[in-house]
Amino acid sequence: MAILEIRKYPEKVLKQKALPVTTFDQDLQVLIDNMIETMYAAPGVGLAAPQVGETKRLAVIDISSRDEKFPLLVIVNPVIVSSEDEVEFEEGCLSLPEYTAVVKRAEKVLVRALDRDGKPMEIEATDLLSIALQHEIDHLDGILLIDRISPIKREFFKKRYKKTQKFNQ
Repeated sequence: MAILEIRKYPEKVLKQKALPVTTFDQDLQVLIDNMIETMYAAPGVGLAAPQVGETKRLAVIDISSRDEKFPLLVIVNPVIVSSEDEVEFEEGCLSLPEYTAVVKRAEKVLVRALDRDGKPMEIEATDLLSIALQHEIDHLDGILLIDRISPIKREFFKKRYKKTQKFNQ
């Protein structure tokens, strides 16, 4: 297994809509294993394929460090089938290091996906798992955390980002 490079804002791959996975071969299994290792090394609770430069509808999520009743999830071609209520949650993102924002999300979601072997599954989620699923599915749709905040906060983020880039050169 290998730790992959996590792509950072503003890399273009992060804004592209990922393509459905159609082949469940050894290459896919290696990518999944590498994504899991990368997520743990970061450390993070979720990682989507576009974050490692792969435009595939694939994500890994593990919130067991905060809620041990939920084991590692591998979701392929996930779709949010239904959502209920609304909650605000402070989120971070491995592609936006050292940045967090309070985001409104559905409090409860029902997600249909395939597992790493291509078998259908349904996940009914609340709390952190619901947030993580929505966050990673956003990545698969080319939506970043900063796309979920107000335009004023987004402009502030972009200005701060440009300053840090100039400072780091």
